[in-house]
Amino acid sequence: MPDKSVLPNKLSEGPHGLGDPDDRSLRRVEKDVLIPKLIRDKAKKEKCFKEVADFESCCKESSLLMVVKCRNQNAVLKECLGDWYKNEEFKNQCTEEYLAQRREYRTTGIRKPIKRA
Repeated sequence: MPDKSVLPNKLSEGPHGLGDPDDRSLRRVEKDVLIPKLIRDKAKKEKCFKEVADFESCCKESSLLMVVKCRNQNAVLKECLGDWYKNEEFKNQCTEEYLAQRREYRTTGIRKPIKRA
């Protein structure tokens, strides 16, 4: 008698029961939460690092008054992040990176450690 699961077959197959490593379909949470988070993180680290650094230094210098004093830096940072968030090529690159990470996890069963800033 086969094991029964509440998950669809494509999410409970594979070498470790974590899903088919070659499945490229995306769940809603992956499209709406996980991939946008990856896009934001990559944009902050790789594309808008100067704007992030300017905003952080302004906040450190202004302490409690940062809400008022750092509006310009915050606006520049938001614009930069928004531009990369709307860039379809960058979105596709991040989606492919996410799918590669998910494939690796489904193949090996080993989670990557979560890096907290």
